[in-house]
Amino acid sequence: MQARRVTLTTALILALALSGCAAALPSVSGPAATPGGAAAAAAPASGGPERDLSADEKKIIIAAVAPSLRDAGAAKYHWAKFPAMPSDPSPSYCATVDAKSPYAAYNGRQAYIVELGLTGGYVTSATLGLIAGGKDAALVGKMCATHGLDPNNAT
Repeated sequence: MQARRVTLTTALILALALSGCAAALPSVSGPAATPGGAAAAAAPASGGPERDLSADEKKIIIAAVAPSLRDAGAAKYHWAKFPAMPSDPSPSYCATVDAKSPYAAYNGRQAYIVELGLTGGYVTSATLGLIAGGKDAALVGKMCATHGLDPNNAT
């Protein structure tokens, strides 16, 4: 029982520390993305049609997530669909990345949540909110769920 209490306490402290670090990260902006190659498809998570992110939009999100990774160039991103017509001017986006973390326990699949800035419905900036792997990836999943998102839907 005592070991479980220490583990839970450690996980909570780590989650708070990570969220504080993530909040201190700078926003990343890029040129307005274009719809080139964006395919719309129906998906129940957003309540409407969804599309793939464009290459430019992905670069903006990668630039926001990469500083939290070790050997960011070797990272493999898994992308979730994005609403074709976002209703929120600053929506959140959740997905996963396979990468090395500065913290060994987080190496491998890591879930992340970013806050996006949009222009004309396309991603023009991204700010990392939280990234975690290992057992703490579930914390990111819970945060994503508050926005109706699931990082495990990334392919």
